[in-house]
Amino acid sequence: MAVEIPTKQTAAWIKNPGPDYELLIRNDIDVGVPSPQEILVKLEYSGICHSDCHNVIGQGKYTDIPGHEGVGIVVQLGSEADPNLLGKRVGIKWQWSNCKTCAACKKGQHNHCPNQGNTGRTVRGTLQQYILARADCVTMIPEGVPSEVAAPLLCAGLSLAGAVSRLEPEVKPGEWVAIVGAGGGLGHIGVQIASNKGYKVIAIDGGEEKKKLCKDMGAETFVDFTKVDVVETVKSLTDDEGAHAVICVAGSEKAYEQAVMLVRNTGVFVVVGLPPLTFMFPMSPLPIANRGLIIKGSSVGTNEQMDDLLQQVLAGKITPRIEVYDFEDSPKIIAELLRYEVTGRKVVKAPQ
Repeated sequence: MAVEIPTKQTAAWIKNPGPDYELLIRNDIDVGVPSPQEILVKLEYSGICHSDCHNVIGQGKYTDIPGHEGVGIVVQLGSEADPNLLGKRVGIKWQWSNCKTCAACKKGQHNHCPNQGNTGRTVRGTLQQYILARADCVTMIPEGVPSEVAAPLLCAGLSLAGAVSRLEPEVKPGEWVAIVGAGGGLGHIGVQIASNKGYKVIAIDGGEEKKKLCKDMGAETFVDFTKVDVVETVKSLTDDEGAHAVICVAGSEKAYEQAVMLVRNTGVFVVVGLPPLTFMFPMSPLPIANRGLIIKGSSVGTNEQMDDLLQQVLAGKITPRIEVYDFEDSPKIIAELLRYEVTGRKVVKAPQ
């Protein structure tokens, strides 16, 4: 497969990360050359995630090119990469690499590897034409799954597949699961995953558009935080005890402060959304102990969950709500995400 690879490419580049950031569309960014264990992928589509906002506002250590939901074609191989990968369509996830030697990796829980590299955080992200990836960490995209549909599943879908799996073994089908931030890019897929598993989902978000999306995804009921008292409403739906589990997808401090009040005694609270690093979990050890609460963290799911998610798409069981935009719209989408204005998932088509 002979493909002419340019030396320069188009990318979304962060200038001055912080409150006064600029996200520029530049055409003079170098195209990387794969090291022995790497491959070069010509991207077709990239999802844009609220986590990419951490890049632009300089919240922690991130790279100057955001994005971690990319699908494209392998066009060049490092010397040690599997030659069968050339020409294949692959997905590039948040987890860019893992060590394979730590306790988590040895248990097959590569998603919790303490030595992992991350797309957009430790290496440049997917908002570019060409991206370097670790050959052993990409996901094969099955024929029949459109690239623009697969892209948001690589983070939004996988994150919620992982989060919903953390409800087990305590929460049973038929029990109440409240998802805070249910109408966003991650949340709406979580509603569908949880509903498919037989949980009764209380979708919590704001606005008629997000209400319709959550109901379409299978939510039992929708609670609009802009119109009602969320805590009282959730309790009224759950015999005045609270949900059996809460998955907090929203990353705002206010969302977390409210979400801890939605779970019943002995319930499960799954942490997904990423508030600022200075924000601590808004409940002291005393009520956690007295109420017998179970708190679990979930960043992304496993490789096996990723493959299963793609098979569910093929079977028509998972249908992420996406809107496709031109690459030049990336700065506008990031700005909308910062204002929490995005329903579902927005995907950009990579420059060709």
